[in-house]
Amino acid sequence: MHIAILTNEYPPNVYGGAGVHVEYLTRELAGLDDGAHQVTVYCFGNQDETRGNLRVRGIAPGFEPPAREARHRKLMNTLQRDLVMAGSVAEADVVHCHTWYSHWAGCLVKQLAGAKLVLTTHSLEPHRPWKVEQLGTAYHASSWLEKTAYENADGIVAVSPSMQQDVQDLYGVPFERTTVIPNGIDPDEYRPTFDEAVLRRYGIDPAVPFVLFVGRITRQKGIIHLVNAIAHLRPGTQVVLAAGAPDTEEIEREMAQKVQQARAASTHPIVWISEMVPRDDVITLYSHAAVFACPSVYEPFGIINLEAMACETAVVASAVGGIPGVVVEGETGRLVAFDAAGDDNFEPRDPDGFARDLAGAINDLMADPEGRRAMGRRGRARVEQHFSWRAIAEQTLTFYKSLLAV
Repeated sequence: MHIAILTNEYPPNVYGGAGVHVEYLTRELAGLDDGAHQVTVYCFGNQDETRGNLRVRGIAPGFEPPAREARHRKLMNTLQRDLVMAGSVAEADVVHCHTWYSHWAGCLVKQLAGAKLVLTTHSLEPHRPWKVEQLGTAYHASSWLEKTAYENADGIVAVSPSMQQDVQDLYGVPFERTTVIPNGIDPDEYRPTFDEAVLRRYGIDPAVPFVLFVGRITRQKGIIHLVNAIAHLRPGTQVVLAAGAPDTEEIEREMAQKVQQARAASTHPIVWISEMVPRDDVITLYSHAAVFACPSVYEPFGIINLEAMACETAVVASAVGGIPGVVVEGETGRLVAFDAAGDDNFEPRDPDGFARDLAGAINDLMADPEGRRAMGRRGRARVEQHFSWRAIAEQTLTFYKSLLAV
């Protein structure tokens, strides 16, 4: 079959879990059935490469479209690229879209090429109200684009059961049009890898146990809550924040202010790596970390937890979204309850209490080196058993075939 994959992110332009997902899924899809299927990726960028039956074509903006206000430029730029994407797909049996950035293009390809439209739920706009800080009123347009795509999709891939329920609750998508296929990981690439020279290069003291955060500076990832938790960590804990790509200048300033306050109020060494860290270095950071922290307030799946577990690192994470399906409480890490302030509010009802609970779970593991190492080994075993990309690609291809058979 001809499979068109539409996405904002694709290497080297990857800043979140959706980009990681698309990179590995397409690689594995291209290898199935002895390479019988043509897989073409259309992404935001200037990529142009062909590897056997996997073709990657980047779509660059042709001009700077007008915008009512500065925060609308991302939307207008997205719509421009989507139009080029839709016109570039010559043949497709399936068009598979990842995040709202590609949804308009997918809807057009469904009509123009007669392709089956598939969406993967990496996140949902109604559950990310903080995006209005980044997009302004364009957030209402991105939400409308997403809603329209879900109403017109032939099939939905939910990365967790909680996301399957969300698409029904938010968009009325019946369960029979959905399937649950989790994110995955390459355990041959993500494995324990040690190099103290990498730590020193980033200003990390190899002799001091550290808790690690990896992710974008965004409300969704809850990094501000983790910074607030630093004041409650046990003595002798180093904190490493591999946090870049801020959503807005405002949250970047807030992050800088909070880190400055945390440094002034405690004796904990705090290392903030503000640039995006290369994958090989991230794997080394995961491997050396005593604990990996994922304080997300909204997380459909949480692929970063898989990455840490594959590197045999115990995880402390919020018990939200798809995370409890990845991190097993008491076996591969600790889950921290998250009590939202309201149904549509993804801030904790008690921010100070949430920060203290995060710190308490981290402290428990930091005080038990042998226990956390055992959790790390069990985490690695869980990754190997349940989350390989090859199995995920096979499930995805089976879903495509079921849609085409209708």
